[in-house]
Amino acid sequence: MAGASRAVTARHTVPRPRGDGESFVLGVRAAVQAGKYAMVFGSGDDWMAAVSTYRSRIPALNPHPPANVVSNALDKVRLAEHAVAAGLSTPLIRDADEASIRSWRGPVIVKSRAHWNPGQTRQTRMEARTYPTISAAEPRIRDLQAAGARPVLQTPVAGRLSALIGIFDRGRLTARVQQESTRLWPTPNGISARAVTVPVDEVLASRAEQLLAGLGWRGLVELQFLIDSHNTYHLIDLNGRFFGSMRLADAARPGMIDLWGHLTLGIGHRGLPDGVPGLRYAWTAGDLRRAVVERRGGYLRDVADTVRWAATSRHSVWQLSDLGPTMELVKARLPGRGHHVREPRPRTPSSG
Repeated sequence: MAGASRAVTARHTVPRPRGDGESFVLGVRAAVQAGKYAMVFGSGDDWMAAVSTYRSRIPALNPHPPANVVSNALDKVRLAEHAVAAGLSTPLIRDADEASIRSWRGPVIVKSRAHWNPGQTRQTRMEARTYPTISAAEPRIRDLQAAGARPVLQTPVAGRLSALIGIFDRGRLTARVQQESTRLWPTPNGISARAVTVPVDEVLASRAEQLLAGLGWRGLVELQFLIDSHNTYHLIDLNGRFFGSMRLADAARPGMIDLWGHLTLGIGHRGLPDGVPGLRYAWTAGDLRRAVVERRGGYLRDVADTVRWAATSRHSVWQLSDLGPTMELVKARLPGRGHHVREPRPRTPSSG
């Protein structure tokens, strides 16, 4: 979808980082040389980790932290350990070994411990799922193991999804944006179908800075939390690459990604103030699917409310002045089309 945007002037086909990474490195090198690019961003967890892992072989600046830092941040168990050390709460999380499976009681979330490691030969990103018992979860655990992933068990936390976003540099989080989700899809444990920016919680931000300093992080970060009924924030994930509600964060705090690039280029800065509260975000396709299931106040009322919310929100993909990404998404959803790699066409430089 990104390659279909009006902001893109060139497209380069780069293989995913698999096996020894040689095809990925050669693809990135060719793209950098063709476009004479100064910097390469990884647009997904595996791309980000691979850009850092093979940074010495890529002739462009890398805005992401060193490979060991990225590895620790993307590892759910290690991230939880760093979070606890910084004074943040986390759900209980354990490797899904036989001892943990035998001793587990109550509902459980099953997820991959990490989504990419050097030498990986196939895709192992499998979304987290919630089960009422460990017995019901066992087939999912086996599926993850068969795919070459390391499954982990996590206690569910009932609460509101929240995120703290910003650029971390020299021990401080700047250009801060905090948001809370008011609707999720899939329901009840999914990603943001709606979100709104809120004032930054200073206690949370201080502990987040301790976490990021302990990890050795730098650059863009989105920390995801679940807020329970006691208003305790439980850290569940760290994203160090572009994320779904990026347009909301950019609208609330314009210049955030530009600042990230300037830091990578070594250009000095004075930081940026916090984002504006009260701005809305919508993933309308997910919100409509949620309305079909939840039917808050009735089916028609929930759908109408979804449409009203969308009319006053920033969107993950949809933008009237730049319809390319939306059309690309629609075409991919048509029967018989599916996801595929298209040959580059003369448009605009995008590498990722």
